[in-house]
Formats: sequence, C-alpha cells, structure tokens
Amino acid sequence: MEHSLLVWLLPTLALVAGVAIGFLVARLLPNAVPNSTQRQLDDIQERFDSYQNEVVTHFNSTAMLVKKLTQSYQEVQDHLAEGANRLALDEQTRQRLLAALQADAVQAPRERLTPPRDQEPPRDYAPKTPNAPGMLDEHYGLKK
Repeated sequence: MEHSLLVWLLPTLALVAGVAIGFLVARLLPNAVPNSTQRQLDDIQERFDSYQNEVVTHFNSTAMLVKKLTQSYQEVQDHLAEGANRLALDEQTRQRLLAALQADAVQAPRERLTPPRDQEPPRDYAPKTPNAPGMLDEHYGLKK
C-alpha cells in the first residue's frame, strides 16, 4: 500500500511543483524580454513621436519666416514713406506719394466685371409689328 501511495504522491508533487515553477517563469519572463509585437509597437510609437516633432519644428520655422517677411514688408513701407517725406519737392506731391503707399497697403478688392444690363441678347426670329402676320402664317408675303 505504501508503494502505491508513493507512486501517486510523487507524480502529483512533481506536477504541482512544475505548475508553480511554470507560473513564476511565465510571470517574470515576458517583462524581462519583450516579444516582437511589443517591439513593433515601441518602434511605431518612436516613429510617430519623431514625426510629431518634425511637424512642430516645421510649423515653428514657417511662423518665424512669415514673421520675418512681415517685418521686411513693414521696413520697405517705412523706407518708402521716409523717402517720400524726404525727397518730395512740395507738400502736395508728398501727400500724393503717402496716399499711394497707404492705398497699396490696404488694397481694396477688385471690382467684378458685369455685362451691361440694358443690352438685349440677339433674337432668333424677325421682329414684327403687333397686328402683322408672322413669317409662319400661311398668308405671309402673298398679295391679295
């Protein structure tokens, strides 16, 4: 009897020990070495972060360039206004030059061209007087 108890007890203990060791290894091992899916996910996240940084850098440099362009335009306007004040021979010429500079800065929208309203489109029939027979009348052009 002792022999049969040992036959059952030894494999049962080995099974319990194996399950416990397997459980511990399964819990600790995936955290130590990431699998391929986790590596792919990390790679994609890294590329996405890099792309976001590139986009932010691009728009920051674009904003800086537009700011420089605006400043350059303002400097040109100031230079032209200073030249108009300094080089104009009389007050009337000076005022005209300054007004032209202001008009260029504001630039009103262009007027849209429209056809004249009183012009009538061509007719595809001959005009007639109110009581006269039309061209399709059976008596048109016949003498009585």
